[in-house]
Amino acid sequence: MDPLAGSSWSQPRTVEGFSKSPPNDRLMRVAADELDRRKGGRAVDIGCGAGRNAVPLARLGWAVIGLDLSWPMAAAAAERAVREKVTLDVVLAPMEALPLRSHSADLVVAHGIWNLAPSSSVFRAAIREAARVARPGALCFVFTFSRHTLLPEARPVAGERFVFTDFSGGPQCFLTEEELVDEMAAAGFAPDPHVPLIEHNLPRPGAVRSGAPVIYEGGFRVQHPGR
Repeated sequence: MDPLAGSSWSQPRTVEGFSKSPPNDRLMRVAADELDRRKGGRAVDIGCGAGRNAVPLARLGWAVIGLDLSWPMAAAAAERAVREKVTLDVVLAPMEALPLRSHSADLVVAHGIWNLAPSSSVFRAAIREAARVARPGALCFVFTFSRHTLLPEARPVAGERFVFTDFSGGPQCFLTEEELVDEMAAAGFAPDPHVPLIEHNLPRPGAVRSGAPVIYEGGFRVQHPGR
């Protein structure tokens, strides 16, 4: 059964597009350095989609678990792993309820998934879950929407601080850097100075907006056992 049946995330065209997406180059470099330092480890890719990052992470030498809520996406990730002859465990699960043991991951990847949370409560639950499954000192690589995606006059959903419907029509999370750092800190994460936050696609003052989301990308370390 596909929890996202009928949504765009399970449409063949969307799955095919994600199947052809290249991995995040910065993530691959950071993951390679992290793996070399640890001499092995387990990576958890939350919202793995069709395996764009999960399969290359496995090829690097990580023991990878990929999680997604779209059955066709998860199936595509598993098929890609077989095709590329790497081992990848794929599990159907939501971001806010990971079916994994506490303190079992050395690397957590949240690449383009937390911004899809429909409410701040789901967003915070997802971050707490990432902290729970991460070992102390584990790296969390975050790739999520910046508030700068939206016009300054955009207003959040009633009762929410950083949930807006302006971008896609549905509720999604768009945080300022301060909000992102604060939300991560509340779950036990601190910014990693070696993997600093970078803001991609930030429009220049007065420039016409391209329509592409502005993205925060960077690393955080678990400072204490996840709650």
